[in-house]
Amino acid sequence: MNTAEQHSLRDPVIEVDGLVACYGSRKILDDVSFDVRSGEIMVIMGGSGSGKSTLLRHMLALNRAVSGSIRVFGLEMGGVSSRELHQLRQRMGVSFQNGALFNSLNVEDNVIFPLREHTVLDDNTMRIMARMKLEVVNMAGFEKLMPAQLSGGMAKRTALARAIVMDPKLLFFDEPSAGLDPVVSADLDELILRLRDAMDVSIVVVTHELDSAFRIADRILVLDKGKVLIIGTVDEVKNSDNERVQNLLNRRSEDVIVDPDEYMQRLTDELIGL
Repeated sequence: MNTAEQHSLRDPVIEVDGLVACYGSRKILDDVSFDVRSGEIMVIMGGSGSGKSTLLRHMLALNRAVSGSIRVFGLEMGGVSSRELHQLRQRMGVSFQNGALFNSLNVEDNVIFPLREHTVLDDNTMRIMARMKLEVVNMAGFEKLMPAQLSGGMAKRTALARAIVMDPKLLFFDEPSAGLDPVVSADLDELILRLRDAMDVSIVVVTHELDSAFRIADRILVLDKGKVLIIGTVDEVKNSDNERVQNLLNRRSEDVIVDPDEYMQRLTDELIGL
């Protein structure tokens, strides 16, 4: 039994059913459904504007759905109270695309920050916990550096240490390899895999980096124009006969034929409607 099959037998930690999301009158996500199983790495892929970041924001309860549902650890996000959401987020860790480190805090204090916000631990205990997590991500010895002194890879690892400092059972990564050279990106991928195995944590990764996705994913969800094109293992996605999936994997552009009269009419209608 392979890893994906093993995870398919586990209970889901995230369940998305018929999710619809809009910005104003523009529909961004259209009837999106999938689940993330315990201990699984789910990679969400798609071109620019496909809805990847919007889907992530909805799973983090930063945005509310127009319709459909999202359940995280069995809790319906649409009806969650502020108190329940606060407790839920203590079981989740997030590493944002740019690291989102606090420029005024050094590496150690950046990692400690969630502990100060969510616990009543004494300072020494928090520093020990932070340094343990920095050791895990190969950042030991850099505790006193400021964010401006870090390379891109070091900033990403610091953000990861902060995301795992409270031993979450669910991790979210937004473009973890963005802006990194191939060697550093591969190192980060290996770190993600080791964390999954060591902590038995479920991980959702939003990325457009194909090599990284194929290296770490148990399953891949491919979005296109707000719709799910395919959900499957790496091999299933690679071997998909869906033309749009293959265009994404092979970086082929899709020919768009523009009718000038239709385009002018649409612009006129939009201006009249303003």
